[in-house]
Amino acid sequence: MPGPTNVPEVVRRALNVPMEDHRAPDFPDLVLGLLADLKILLRNETGRVFIYPSSGTGAWEAAITNTLSRGDRVLMSRFGQFSHLWVDMAQRLGLDVVCVDVEWGAGVPLDEYERQLVADPSIKAVFATHNETATGVTSDVAGVRRAMDAAGSDALLFVDGVSSVASIDLRQEEWGVDLAVTGSQKGLMLPAGLSILGVSEKALQAAATSAMERCYFSFQDMITTNDVGYFPYTPPVPLLHGLRASIDRLFDEGLAEVFARHHRLAEGVRVGIAALGLDLCAVAPEWYSDTVSAIRVPPGVDGAQVCRIAYHRYRTSFGAGLSEVAGKVFRIGHLGDLNEVSCLAALAAAEMALADAGARVRLGDGVAAAQDFYRNAHPQADEPVALSAATSVAPR
Repeated sequence: MPGPTNVPEVVRRALNVPMEDHRAPDFPDLVLGLLADLKILLRNETGRVFIYPSSGTGAWEAAITNTLSRGDRVLMSRFGQFSHLWVDMAQRLGLDVVCVDVEWGAGVPLDEYERQLVADPSIKAVFATHNETATGVTSDVAGVRRAMDAAGSDALLFVDGVSSVASIDLRQEEWGVDLAVTGSQKGLMLPAGLSILGVSEKALQAAATSAMERCYFSFQDMITTNDVGYFPYTPPVPLLHGLRASIDRLFDEGLAEVFARHHRLAEGVRVGIAALGLDLCAVAPEWYSDTVSAIRVPPGVDGAQVCRIAYHRYRTSFGAGLSEVAGKVFRIGHLGDLNEVSCLAALAAAEMALADAGARVRLGDGVAAAQDFYRNAHPQADEPVALSAATSVAPR
């Protein structure tokens, strides 16, 4: 499933620490190192990074309430359940939302964004979901920035990177992203409970004039305490130790290889799905996600039933279709701590569950195609590769 993802053993052990004093004089040694390394992970050179004890939704809210004011006009697009939820939050927080609805299976519409921004210079913020988990679609964030520049827009750029950060390349500074959101339970390979928000210098300046109410998520409260290595409230200390281990693991592998591994594993899954005669929800290769594939089930087959069969008979969890694609797709997550064998196991379980649900698939076709791909795409035997769990989900 696309999250929560597998927790590597080294990270799980790091979580298992005695309770400690989060006001102790040596606690900043942990916190300041994390904040510095998260900036490296996000490619955030001149801004700041905040860690909140929440799911990624908390960082969504922090980004909005600290930089915008009620009534501000913002540009958003909706093409999946999570981009829809972001639109819903913006509306409920009192923003004036211009929402571009896009086919579920495509992503952020760059030409339409540019047209809207040219037509309406009052737009204060542009929102882009980097990776839409519900449909397996990745959008071109650098392209969003180019569209904004072409339109002469001075708006803030918000990016939802919950299911992309630490798995798909996101370059906050280079791409002009002002607020980048992620969560602990995806590419960072942790339990849910931490949200991370990368903030540009421009967004920090916007916070000085924002009139929206905030308390728990206040940038200023975080800055005051983070500067000396603490938090304005009790942090989830074990998760911070787990985050330390996760970041170390990512840096040891090397971010370039992390991204290459995710692409390689995702391509193998896509090859396997194609060999079964099935289509992805993503409508064209330009939208394919390297962290999750949403697979369209054949006519007459219920995607939710595929998920139920996989879970109860084969002890494998797949992501179900959500909202407009409920029953029409099931989702294989291929992000975080996994390798080729993890993906082959997921394909094997998918084949059996599909067949049991009435799909006319030939067992072994998808797995064999993926095996051929991985044998040819894998790094040479004498090259270092990341060690990761050999099964896609833990047995329950």
